[in-house]
Amino acid sequence: MGSSRFPGKPLVKILGKPMIYHVYRRSKMANILRKVYIATCDKEIKDYCLRNNMNVVMTSKRHKRASDRTAEAMIKIEKKIKKRIDIVVLIQGDEPMVYPEMIKESIEPMLKDKGIQVVNLMATLKSQAEQKDINEVKVVTDSSNFALYFSREPIPSRKRNVKEVPVYKQVCIIPFRRNFLIKFKKLKPTPLEMAESVDMLRILEHGYKVKMVLTEFDTYSVDTPQDLRQVEKLMQNDPLIKKY
Repeated sequence: MGSSRFPGKPLVKILGKPMIYHVYRRSKMANILRKVYIATCDKEIKDYCLRNNMNVVMTSKRHKRASDRTAEAMIKIEKKIKKRIDIVVLIQGDEPMVYPEMIKESIEPMLKDKGIQVVNLMATLKSQAEQKDINEVKVVTDSSNFALYFSREPIPSRKRNVKEVPVYKQVCIIPFRRNFLIKFKKLKPTPLEMAESVDMLRILEHGYKVKMVLTEFDTYSVDTPQDLRQVEKLMQNDPLIKKY
């Protein structure tokens, strides 16, 4: 609720329902997930969730990174259900256009390769405005689609007008293996992570890999009131809306 760019945004309404309601209901449509929880440090959000039959877990107000909050939430959930979680998926609460197929896409590399510890979705940036937007986290990858770097600045450079180089944005649907998420929480925050305000750079700076998966779904996060207006317009004809 204390977002510096858009205070109160988790409960801001999109087509009559708070944003986190859309994220929660759409995430629950992913059959690959066993449970979905809202992790929050705000009593206002907790109360809303309880009134609307949404699973919720309270976390510390001290977290600066969503991944750290997710680690705390996972441990609390494990104690509640008395069972270890194998994979936890961080779905940021400002992704109201999330599709259940995107969640499945993000988890599939882990099911195929036990060596993959964390995955991010990415999507193609469609305009120069998006490339310049500091609220859009850009990512470049190697030939095997492992992340090389994340930045809020335009990457790669366009100064030489090499048009065939793809330009991608991070989509914040991020599966972690349980033990790696616990390890992540213990890793010391890193200079690039703090400079860019991107969780995944802590992983790269400590020498671990982040697998990237390209999604074709056309979604947009909400970071500003302007984003909200754009997303609400796009969601008016969204096929999933009728299902919840």
